[in-house]
Amino acid sequence: MEHKGTKILETERLLLRPWREADAQEAFDNWMNDPEVTRYLTWAPHGSVNVTRFLLREWERQSREADCYHWAMVLRKTGELIGDISIMHADAYQESGTVGYCMGRAWWGRGLMTEAFREVLRYCFEEVGFERVTGGHAAENIGSSRVMEKCGLRREGLRRAHFRLLTGPRVDIVDRGILREEYFADKAINRENYSNPTK
Repeated sequence: MEHKGTKILETERLLLRPWREADAQEAFDNWMNDPEVTRYLTWAPHGSVNVTRFLLREWERQSREADCYHWAMVLRKTGELIGDISIMHADAYQESGTVGYCMGRAWWGRGLMTEAFREVLRYCFEEVGFERVTGGHAAENIGSSRVMEKCGLRREGLRRAHFRLLTGPRVDIVDRGILREEYFADKAINRENYSNPTK
């Protein structure tokens, strides 16, 4: 594995690019101030755009580092900033990292996060050389569960009452992961199904 950092990535509908401090107002308006978006996350909704601006200033600085994998999600058609996806704790020795993501409610249910995550996985496994990517979500967070399942992350365990939400209750955390060989096996199967639609 060789760190390559936050390169610009593109999908059919999305541009994934490094964060900029100038994104603060749009990110704040589109999801960072929304308690429904942050319901299962580790951070509270931002109370003002100044909080967002301070955070994005740091993210912009980090984006210059080779071991940073953190993208702003932008709709190619409209240029709207709609979400955030990253590979946290990218470890060159362990050749692994953990996915994190969130997106504005206005764009939920369109398959956009799945599209972004699949491209991030492609980059991690095919270009950077990751051996493993993991993820975790609250057991009741069905949306996040579906994204990880669609991207091939298998259930690996359950941490009971592991995480206390900022709203108070404790929730179980489902651990998921995908290995390099699983990613390439799934890709080969999907390619064969695409070329043989009657199978």
